[in-house]
Amino acid sequence: MEKVLTQKIQIPTNNVSLFIRREDLIHPFVSGNKFRKLKYNLLQAKSEGKSTLLTFGGAFSNHITAVAAAGKQFNFKTIGIIRGEELSAKIIENPTLSFAQECGMQLEFVAREVYKTKNEDEFINGLKQKFGTFYLIPEGGTNDLAVKGCQEILTEEDAVFDYICCAVGTGGTISGIINSTLPHQKVLGFPALKGDFLLEEIRKFTIKENTELITDYHFDGYGKVNQGLIEFINIFYKQNHIPLDPIYTGKMMYGLFDLIEKGYFPQGTKILAIHTGGIQGIEGMNQKLKRKKLPLILLQ
Repeated sequence: MEKVLTQKIQIPTNNVSLFIRREDLIHPFVSGNKFRKLKYNLLQAKSEGKSTLLTFGGAFSNHITAVAAAGKQFNFKTIGIIRGEELSAKIIENPTLSFAQECGMQLEFVAREVYKTKNEDEFINGLKQKFGTFYLIPEGGTNDLAVKGCQEILTEEDAVFDYICCAVGTGGTISGIINSTLPHQKVLGFPALKGDFLLEEIRKFTIKENTELITDYHFDGYGKVNQGLIEFINIFYKQNHIPLDPIYTGKMMYGLFDLIEKGYFPQGTKILAIHTGGIQGIEGMNQKLKRKKLPLILLQ
């Protein structure tokens, strides 16, 4: 079991206590929930005798970074199916894609409309004809083996916490966490996407009913940020020396601070927030912020 640091967070009240699980420190490139999701998938790929991993992602995908780095470390060939044909001419200026390529990942760019069919048999069969045999890892990495890995995030020592909180993308990480909770614990998920459809995805992997999705802090949708969120992330970094990514954990922590301020939690509540990594995406986000003449996210 990987020993992961848990840090207490400064908050402007003594009514509750807040801690953060530093999953982002597990590995410099395969960090946070990506490490958890890939752990058993890589073991399965080895057991099946597969030497190639194929997966999907966007321009700044943490998952693409993690699969590329894991493939290099554990001697897998990797193929990344990337959303957006126009990105093929922008690899050098894109920190995520250039890193993946440096790790040896073969990048295949497809039109956005075509990308929407990535889970259909016809599309997958076309990939098999083009690339041969591979072990398929879904976009975001979520499947039964990923959930199994994420069940290892919580430990026996975490029984002292009343609430477990994490950001939600595809639902795999929170599903694993839910499966590991004790009867007295409640799980709060902070979706990075608009809509409440994620609850259906989560129910595919867990039967527990101790979960609430807090849908007020997606900042208009996946990958969207504003100056208020960036300022919060930078203040948090200055006070706690912990970087937050703006897509997932930054929004979750912003939401948690807001809920605490509004008195959402009973007095004496102990809260554990899960830092799911994603720090590699800050460089790409800062490129966008610079173009928009907005403040940059601090990294040091």
